[in-house]
Amino acid sequence: MAAVTQVAERPDVAPAEPVPRVGLAGLAVAVGVPTLLVGLHALLYGRWIVDDAAITFAYVRSITTGAGPVLQPGAEVVEGYSNPAWLALLAVGRVLGLFDHGAWFGVPDYVAFPKLLALVLVAGVFACFLAVTTVLCRRPVAVAVVAGAVTAAVPSFVVWTMSGLENSLLALCATAIAAVLVRATAGGGLPNVRSAVWCGLLAAVAALTRPDGLIYAVALPLTVLLLLRRAELGHAVRVVVTGTVAFAVPAGAYLAWRLATFGEWLPNTALAKSQGLPGPPELARPGEIVSYVGWLAAVLGAVVVGVAVLRPSPSRRGLVVLLVPLALAVAAFGVLEGDWMGQLRFATPVWALGALAVSVAAAEVLPGLPVRGRVVVAVLAVVAAVPTGAAFLDGVRSVRSAPTAPLCVVAQNTGLAFNGYSAVLGDGDHVLLAPDIGGAALASALPIVDLVGLADSRIARFWKAGDTAGLRDHVFDEVRPTFITINPDWARLTGLADDPRTAAYAEIGTSPSGVTDLVRLDALGPGDLEALRAYRGTTALPADLAVRGAPRGSCGDALVAPGR
Repeated sequence: MAAVTQVAERPDVAPAEPVPRVGLAGLAVAVGVPTLLVGLHALLYGRWIVDDAAITFAYVRSITTGAGPVLQPGAEVVEGYSNPAWLALLAVGRVLGLFDHGAWFGVPDYVAFPKLLALVLVAGVFACFLAVTTVLCRRPVAVAVVAGAVTAAVPSFVVWTMSGLENSLLALCATAIAAVLVRATAGGGLPNVRSAVWCGLLAAVAALTRPDGLIYAVALPLTVLLLLRRAELGHAVRVVVTGTVAFAVPAGAYLAWRLATFGEWLPNTALAKSQGLPGPPELARPGEIVSYVGWLAAVLGAVVVGVAVLRPSPSRRGLVVLLVPLALAVAAFGVLEGDWMGQLRFATPVWALGALAVSVAAAEVLPGLPVRGRVVVAVLAVVAAVPTGAAFLDGVRSVRSAPTAPLCVVAQNTGLAFNGYSAVLGDGDHVLLAPDIGGAALASALPIVDLVGLADSRIARFWKAGDTAGLRDHVFDEVRPTFITINPDWARLTGLADDPRTAAYAEIGTSPSGVTDLVRLDALGPGDLEALRAYRGTTALPADLAVRGAPRGSCGDALVAPGR
């Protein structure tokens, strides 16, 4: 009786009225409608897969064929991926014959399987939306559909969840943690031990999905601290310890395996990218999220959430809890280095959690407003939607016209083309140095040296130390690649463009986008350079095909290097 009285005296605790029942039809609508919208939106980008995803694909192939965690058979053992949980899902698909084996009804399975898997995980995100709205909203299905539709409209969310990368899995982990915490605290108390276990396990999967996913390990402790009352201190300690252990066991097991296998505390990708502590520029990066959705829409959403949090209501407590993983998602985006790929690749969980928080808040605030107030909010929402919608359309057009680093372009121009170059020169231990290696690793018969260092531990250390002079010495004096392909940005960043030792290489050709193919002079025989240039003219994929659809078309049912 005391517990009931305590709940009744607290307006921010969920009421005793029954939780709205959602049948199978409601579940199908709440999950199916936004999932369908994401699928339709994804069709605008066709078969595009970003080349970075193919690095993971190459590791999946090596691991499942017994070659070990290597980029190519025979390459050094190095953790050139940062998404072991996503890699594991792809590996299961390959073992089952669903991935990296051929085509599904004319669509290569290295395109179809990652995209379908991502769509299933996105459906899980929307199921988590319904799990939250069921305990916080009077019309849970409607609110879940609205939140899902808003999420599906964001190009950044759809582009990167369907890119072949791990974004969909990270988004699911973040929203699932939010759902567990909201439902566990809806009755007015702290999360129980079972919820703590789920939060810990989900946080571990998030941390193994992408390094910044580690931040979700503090979602449970922060929620407990936020809701803690003195009388609950003992229970709070048990919950936090349980959640921490549930997180530490799987995450610690993988860390132990990493140390035993690679001898490093961090993945090689983290060394290559030289991720450091955030400074003022990084701390200001969340402003990019606001700019992306439009300042008017962002301010309106923030005001609605603020009003819902400040006014006593049955959903107030749950909304406050929901804001914890959202704040962590924004913080993770802020601490990461800026990303050259565009469309805010690291903001995926922000879009899902932000849309859910605003929709829940609006469902609480709007019914309490007079008719005139609702009209004002509706007008402001329409006004805000116009520039936001225009910006989203521009984003769609930009990705369609110039998709980021398409796998097919790299597979052709850095993989298959250099197989041909090698055949022109004949027998020899030819080596290729390249900055884009995903599609090439799948299709190339040549050993590939990763100029960026993601899959090369020696080069990663040069980048971590900022030693580009040492990197160039390593390239020219130790690696001595037969072929180099490089774009103007990487030529400038590495200093290769101005290094006098590039005189030892001859230009095979340069694409309209400035990508130059080079061959070492002492590897050439009489007439070889002319033959290489003639071969390039018949096989290179022109840059304008990226606009005309080749990256969204097919580059073959399977990408397999000759002889492998």
